[in-house]
Amino acid sequence: MSNKISTKQVAINFGLLLSAYNVITGLLLVLLNLHYQNNSTIGLINLVVIIGVITYGIYQFKKSNDGYIKISEALKTGIGISLISGIISAIYSIVLVYVIDPDFIEKTLEFQKNIMLEKDKNLTLENANKIVDLQKKLTGPLTTSGFIIIFNLFIGFIVSLIGGLIFNKYQIE
Repeated sequence: MSNKISTKQVAINFGLLLSAYNVITGLLLVLLNLHYQNNSTIGLINLVVIIGVITYGIYQFKKSNDGYIKISEALKTGIGISLISGIISAIYSIVLVYVIDPDFIEKTLEFQKNIMLEKDKNLTLENANKIVDLQKKLTGPLTTSGFIIIFNLFIGFIVSLIGGLIFNKYQIE
């Protein structure tokens, strides 16, 4: 018989692991001055890591509980991992905007404006500036932090549900 652990223990351990990955990756991007470019390849890699960590956390819970897991336990585990990771990532984004790189939002919006102008040759500089001004009004560290947490919870729910359905094995009592 293996050592039984709770969903809370797994969520904390794997949530902190995923948070460490997110913060280290974020700091590396800052050092490389790539943090404002919203690179789709980096985003895809991060998504794969998130899915992998949540899935592995669910698997570890099942393994440590004699090979049994209910869908509800998979959901608790995965959403817990996502919540911890989301909260810490949101705190990191606030620190990024206020401490590490106070010009982060400006750099991001300027980069996006240049991309828009490159992709759409009919877009005037004046219209691009209007779009950026609208984005400025809708973008802020607290709004972004809220979206980070919501995104993490959404991904955590989907991955946990699928993982729970795959790993689901009830113990007959």
